[in-house]
Amino acid sequence: PYQGQRAGVVTRMATAIIDALVVAGLLLVGYAVVAGLRFMVDPLGFSFPRPSWLLNLGVALAVTVVYLTAGWALSGRTYGSLVMGLRVVGPRGRRLRLPGALIRALACVMFPIGLLWCAVNAQNRSLQDVLLRTSVVYDWQPRGAPGAFRQSGSVPPAS
Repeated sequence: PYQGQRAGVVTRMATAIIDALVVAGLLLVGYAVVAGLRFMVDPLGFSFPRPSWLLNLGVALAVTVVYLTAGWALSGRTYGSLVMGLRVVGPRGRRLRLPGALIRALACVMFPIGLLWCAVNAQNRSLQDVLLRTSVVYDWQPRGAPGAFRQSGSVPPAS
């Protein structure tokens, strides 16, 4: 019965936590690769890299933006969205294009507290959703044609 309905704050927060864990895993793998390359170049003088907190923050933000953008532009889902049965859609329930996915990812990374707006919004839309005319909907049925979840007719186009 929830197929096509806009997702609430609890489901979206669970999705965000899963996505944060995925990004943390990607960052750890990246760190291990850098350390491994340093070891291969100079095994006798090897020491683990100790990047500054500013570099760590910048890389973490960049990886998060790329991860979210790729997921939303390619399938409308990140791994967290897949696990929770959600999909991000643009106006009229269609998949986001690359520029829209990038802008939404930047907005979510730079102002993550905007997600909490969906707890008080009557349409379960975050500030990013309201500003960019996107929606996060329940969509756990197998992927058919683009916008297949709209068969229920329950998600009105974003206005």
